[in-house]
Amino acid sequence: MQVQEVMTHSVDLIDPNAKIMDAAVKMREDNIGALPIGENDRLIGMVTDRDIAMRMVAEGRSPGTTSVRDVMSEHIYYCFDDDSLERAAEIMAEHQIRRLPVLNHDKRLVGVIALADLGRASPDGPDPANKALKGISEPTDVPRR
Repeated sequence: MQVQEVMTHSVDLIDPNAKIMDAAVKMREDNIGALPIGENDRLIGMVTDRDIAMRMVAEGRSPGTTSVRDVMSEHIYYCFDDDSLERAAEIMAEHQIRRLPVLNHDKRLVGVIALADLGRASPDGPDPANKALKGISEPTDVPRR
């Protein structure tokens, strides 16, 4: 099965100059934990609820003045819309991420695939979600507080 068969197709890009408060409101309204960030019609980063907590709240920044660019994750892992679910699971596991932007071969954002999408895709067969979850849950060398 290909990623495009199970991904979320309706994905909006948020401007990197938008304020974190606006991003958080959008996340709450759409019931999502991550927003792709776009500039000049290109994906340049992602901002997650964890980014907001760790890079804004924990540092005492103001959500009304801090821009999305200030807290976004710049290195983006992604898959292509015609990749297999297994490939998406491998990327998620390797990089310990739960949500993966989906690009077409023109490198335009066409969707997002989440760990939950993998789980729903194969309830009776081989489970790419298990592979991703094992990698995502693997302890890292980073000390936790």
